[in-house]
Amino acid sequence: MSYEGIALTVAGSDSSGGAGIQADLKTFAAFNVYGASVITSITAQNTTGVFAVFDIPPDMVGKQFDAVAEDLEIGAVKIGMLSSSEIMRVIADRIKKYGIEKVVLDPVMVAKSGAPLIKEDAIETLKEVMIPLSYVITPNIPEAEIITGMKIESPLDMKEASKRIFSLGAKHVLLKGGHLKGYSKVIDILFDGKSFFVFQADKIETKNTHGTGCTLSSAIAAGLAKGKDVYRAVSDAEKYINMAIKEAPKNIGHGFGPLYHNVRI
Repeated sequence: MSYEGIALTVAGSDSSGGAGIQADLKTFAAFNVYGASVITSITAQNTTGVFAVFDIPPDMVGKQFDAVAEDLEIGAVKIGMLSSSEIMRVIADRIKKYGIEKVVLDPVMVAKSGAPLIKEDAIETLKEVMIPLSYVITPNIPEAEIITGMKIESPLDMKEASKRIFSLGAKHVLLKGGHLKGYSKVIDILFDGKSFFVFQADKIETKNTHGTGCTLSSAIAAGLAKGKDVYRAVSDAEKYINMAIKEAPKNIGHGFGPLYHNVRI
């Protein structure tokens, strides 16, 4: 047996295992992709909340990236929690240094529990430095509202926001519509600068959604690492995330429980 690709996750560590690098590595494995990691922050968290955050020194973040990139042939990079401008600039420098094109950026700003995961001054750095390097960016509606400065209340608003985020330099925008109110379906919209592709799924009534954004973005990165085009990678990731939510275990934690990452599409 052999892996079908190599992917790198650049993200924070979730001590409870449901989000961050732990979720990413589980997702890579589900797609038969070898996973490596660069840890940007260590969090003390569980399904009920985030209790402490310690940022890894930027120099050490860069050394982790160098160690992986100089040895492994990285097919795609998933980027999650980047809490500071300094860490963002280090990661941006390494992406350019190693000529990595397939970058999936999940602009993590707030934890499921509501805890902030990015410093206020880093938001502009995200827009100016990280978004232009993204091959696919995967904001949810609250994140897209922060990035664009507009209110998003409908699929039409989602399309307009996608255009605005694309104008910042992203190659593809996958705007996740799970926060839309008044719709019976979950609507995600992929924009490539010319066309919109709509993905719909039935809403699942569950509190087991811890790490959903991390899992979806890492599933996309896994698909890209295997050589799939963006539409196929996103389509497969959408199927995977729906199955992972449906099969989520009910006996882990007392808050927003994790998904079941060991499903296969």
